[in-house]
Amino acid sequence: MAQDYSHVKTILATDCGSTTTKAILIEKEGEEYRLKVRGEAPTTVEKPAEDVTRGVLNAVGEVEELSGRTLLKKVKVLHSGKGIKGGTDVYLSTSSAGGGLQMMVAGVVKSMTGESAQRAALGAGAIVMDVLASNDGRLGHEKIEAIRRLRPDMILLSGGIDGGTISHVVELAELIGAADPKPRFGSGYDLPVIYAGNKDARGNVKGSLEAKTDLYVVDNIRPVLERENLGPARHEIHNLFMEHVMAQAPGYSKLMEWTDEPIMPTPGAVGEIIQTIASTYGIEAIGVDIGGATTDVFSVFGGVFNRTVSANLGMSYSVSNVVAETGLPNIMRWVPFSVDERAIRDRVRNKMIRPTTIPQTLEDLIVEQAIAREALRLAFEQHKSLAVGLKGIQQQRTISDAFAQTATGGTLVNMMNLDMLVGSGGALSHAPRRAQAGLMLIDGFMPECVTFLAVDSIFMMPQLGVLSKVMPKAATQVFDRDCLVRLGSCVAPVGSGKEGSNCLHIEADFPGLGHISEDVKLGEMRLLPLPVGEKVRAKLDPARGFDLGAGKGDAREVTLEGGVVGVVLDCRGRPFQIPEDETKRVNAITGWLQNLDIYPKVF
Repeated sequence: MAQDYSHVKTILATDCGSTTTKAILIEKEGEEYRLKVRGEAPTTVEKPAEDVTRGVLNAVGEVEELSGRTLLKKVKVLHSGKGIKGGTDVYLSTSSAGGGLQMMVAGVVKSMTGESAQRAALGAGAIVMDVLASNDGRLGHEKIEAIRRLRPDMILLSGGIDGGTISHVVELAELIGAADPKPRFGSGYDLPVIYAGNKDARGNVKGSLEAKTDLYVVDNIRPVLERENLGPARHEIHNLFMEHVMAQAPGYSKLMEWTDEPIMPTPGAVGEIIQTIASTYGIEAIGVDIGGATTDVFSVFGGVFNRTVSANLGMSYSVSNVVAETGLPNIMRWVPFSVDERAIRDRVRNKMIRPTTIPQTLEDLIVEQAIAREALRLAFEQHKSLAVGLKGIQQQRTISDAFAQTATGGTLVNMMNLDMLVGSGGALSHAPRRAQAGLMLIDGFMPECVTFLAVDSIFMMPQLGVLSKVMPKAATQVFDRDCLVRLGSCVAPVGSGKEGSNCLHIEADFPGLGHISEDVKLGEMRLLPLPVGEKVRAKLDPARGFDLGAGKGDAREVTLEGGVVGVVLDCRGRPFQIPEDETKRVNAITGWLQNLDIYPKVF
């Protein structure tokens, strides 16, 4: 039975990250919930402490000191009530300490049930280490070797529609049984395996796995080709994450006794707040969290939520992977000066072995932010490839191909419909100038038409995500008032044309600027100051061949919202093309940086 939180006035929430544990205190002021203070401390899941609650107590202790409110008693988070002075009404927590939730998924057809299983695991906050499939090109012994080598926290097995053939999914179950997989944490329990495939194969799957694994059976994630049913599998993943993975990690059994709701995986919690915001405001939204080891992308389009994690794209531990995957030329195209290739590689290696260091010179900062652009771009490309419609659906198109089996599989991500793009992670939240974060988001995602940009101010999104499960109104209020740093609106016409020709005409009345009526040429970026909270009604008239959502060459009136950066007019065209000529490239980048006031000086 769900708890009643209507009386709650004080909320304490923590996020146990891989390196840092963050704590926030939220209090009700009148009819509104607001952030009061924030504290942080090193995470203590590894030696010498080997007890995650030590880091939690240290972070909460800082909150206690800053707020003047008693939150701890001996070695425990203090709940209010029963005559106790101070304490908190609700205590919630998320965690990605110990590497987060690491899973393998298996499906009969990689592009169908394999993808559905992957979406189920990713949506539950997992890192998907590998996707096994009957048609993935690997021999049986190679699949067994992969299971033994990766040692996931749990495995999700799917395959086949209800009533269909069972032979392939049974074969996958036999391979998992033959691998006799062992869990990553602890040795006193069996590896959890969730079966979410053809219901007719349940008996055979139990015969192969029940004796060797901790088997759980849930409804099929793909009961028919035309529909996904991811909810039961995601719910079971959350439960097993708590019962097995977190219970085995040092100190989590104590932490679970303190919290009022189950601990959520950090990425799953961030996904919850993105979904809550998209639902509350009725918008299409994308969120990104760029970390040291991974980059997570979240999207809600047409009410459909998708999350992907790029486990090899990050800004410290896996920064070398970013450089290797994109190539140095793609990084250097964002840098407006000449840099020796060896110097770039040295910078990258230093960052990888000293992940907590920050850039010491302006040149170092520009190079690091160029790498961040490519990490965002690559992660988003991966996201678009997985955030797709269901493949293998029977579709009637014309009489001649009415019975043709088609792979729909088109991406659900439609940038022309995107309303809000939210960034989080050190590279974005801690950028020295907010305009730098704004330009990294624009260059990494290339938003189209009119998009509002924002960043997470102090990494609150995980805590607000778990709060949104029980108190969505409170989570939305704090997200809106205290978490979001509003950067402003980006206007980006879609199309291409001759360099230097007119791209956009804008007319509007801006506070402090008066009435403006300006033409912006193709290849230019321009900044119009508009403070936080201010809105203007603008007429946008794209040149022939360019589209701003109303059709090519058709004008439209829109409301532009301000922010700490303002309104960015990005007339570089979509698809974006950077000049290949070195002199033209440097001149173009220098102009963009100057016009948007990105750095203190221009090279």
